[in-house]
Amino acid sequence: MKSLKIVGTGVSLPPRVLTNDDLARMVDTSDAWITERTGIRERRIAADDVSTSDLCAEALRNACEDASLAPSDLDAIIVGTSTTDTLFPSTACWVQHKLGLSGPAAFDVSAGCSGFLYALELASALVTAGTAARVAVVGGEAMSKVVNWKDRSTCVLFGDGAGAAIVTAGVDGSGVLASNWGADGTLAEILQQPGGGSRMPATHATVEQAAHTVHMDGGTVFKHAVLAMTRAATTAMEKAKIEAHDIDLFIPHQANMRIMEIARKRAGVPVEKMMVVVHKYGNMSAATIPVALHEARMEGRIEDGSIVVMTAFGTGLTWGGTVLRW
Repeated sequence: MKSLKIVGTGVSLPPRVLTNDDLARMVDTSDAWITERTGIRERRIAADDVSTSDLCAEALRNACEDASLAPSDLDAIIVGTSTTDTLFPSTACWVQHKLGLSGPAAFDVSAGCSGFLYALELASALVTAGTAARVAVVGGEAMSKVVNWKDRSTCVLFGDGAGAAIVTAGVDGSGVLASNWGADGTLAEILQQPGGGSRMPATHATVEQAAHTVHMDGGTVFKHAVLAMTRAATTAMEKAKIEAHDIDLFIPHQANMRIMEIARKRAGVPVEKMMVVVHKYGNMSAATIPVALHEARMEGRIEDGSIVVMTAFGTGLTWGGTVLRW
């Protein structure tokens, strides 16, 4: 067990709402088609002048306020994201810049949709080791900036947003009871943004080929996502020595309602214990779990002592499962 306590959460959700009917006017799709296959009804879209760090900074500011801390009280900031502001410096450093901070360690975690759970794993290790007393864990994405709006198989899935949690030392037995995280790089090609890095630097040709947008082998991703999320959750539960009936809340990565339902059933969790926000926000990648976590708190579904199981998969292919006693 890693002793920790989440003492504050916060979110940032752009005000613009893009509905399925809106998308039906952009590509060959329909509200019924999207809802049946994904469970998504609408998603949030950031303004042209809003970047991932803007969303992360607002979510972090709100989380600090919830924790009755100032951002300057933090020892480290870890941002999980796929949609970095720049290749360098890190988005976490841009967040510092926008909050006027200097001093706390700041770095990004690149694990796709598993980014928040990867970041939480690192934060829990830092706090448990005594290296840091107060760590901000942020998951934020501006997926609309990297979506191909002509590709109906991907543009209907993604949304923008950020969620943050402030992690400190555990109180009264709170902490990570067990976790499971890993990756399979042999599956790197099934979900990627090919252009823009050192493998395929930006050129006129890469822009014309839409290489700087999301490329996904949907069927293969679906199959491996189900396996990865289920395995991560059940393995973490076994290590924590808990059964499905011990769980108070199950928070899967909000990618697709069908994937979430299969993972829930295979983990043996009753439907009423699963937190669902995918219908409102779509797939916000690394932001889905912290946003769902915050909304669960606001709805009174988490209290001291609650057992919360979170599970995710992401590009890489990465996965993470965490059993947390609140």
